[in-house]
Amino acid sequence: MTLLAQISDLHLDGSERATRRATRVMDYLRALPRPVDALLVTGDIADHGEEAEYEEAARILAAPFPVLTCPGNHDVRAAYRKALLGQAPDHGPVNQVHHIAGTAVLMCDSTIPGRDEGRLDAQTLGWIDATLAALPQDAAALIAFHQPPVVLHHPLPDSGRLEEPHLLAELIHAHPQVVAVLTGHAHTAATSSFAARPLIVGPAVTWTLRMPWEGEGAADRDQPPGLAFHVLDEERRLTTHYRVVL
Repeated sequence: MTLLAQISDLHLDGSERATRRATRVMDYLRALPRPVDALLVTGDIADHGEEAEYEEAARILAAPFPVLTCPGNHDVRAAYRKALLGQAPDHGPVNQVHHIAGTAVLMCDSTIPGRDEGRLDAQTLGWIDATLAALPQDAAALIAFHQPPVVLHHPLPDSGRLEEPHLLAELIHAHPQVVAVLTGHAHTAATSSFAARPLIVGPAVTWTLRMPWEGEGAADRDQPPGLAFHVLDEERRLTTHYRVVL
C-alpha cells in the first residue's frame, strides 16, 4: 500500500495568515502516527513567485518524508528552482519523476509563464511519454500537475484550466500504468474522470472556492485549510480521503 498526502495552493506571500495556515497543515502531517510515504504539493506554492516566498516554503515544507512539488500559475520557474529545489535558475519546464513505495509519481509543469491557463508543452508531453514507457506494464503511476483538464462548473477555475487536454488523454490511453491524475488550482476538493482514469483535485490551503450554488463571492476565507490522503493498494485501486485542519 502506498499512502500519499496532497496539498495545493499555499500562496505563501509573507503574510502571517498564509504562513499560519501552511504551518498548521504541515504540523498535522508531521504528527500522524503512521507517516505518509510522500507529500505532493500541486502548485501555487508562492503567491508572487519571489525567492523569499520559496525560501519560506522550503522551511515550512521540511519534513521527515519526501515532499514532491510542481509549479502553478503563480509560481516563477527560475526562483522556484533556485530557492525551493536548490537548482540552477532556469526558465524551462520543471518536470520530475519520483519512485515512492513502488509507485512512479510524475510531477509535471503545466504552467504557461504569465498566464492562468495551463498547457503541457511538447517537451513535457515527450518527457511524460518517455518516463511512462520506461516503466513495466504492470507498474503503477500517478500524473500530477496544476490546472485541471476538465470543467469543474465554476467560472474561475474553468477559465484557467488545462488547454489541449486531448494530447495528454492520448498519452494516458497508451500507457496502462497510469492509475489517476492529480491536480490543484481550483481551490476545491473535487473528483471527476479524465481519459478513463480518476481525476482528483486537491483542496487549497489558502482559501476554499465557493461554488455558484453556495452564494456570492468566489473566495471563502473562513473555511479551514484542506488536504487529501490517497491510498493506492496492491490492486492499483486509488482511494481518496479529504480532511480539513482546524
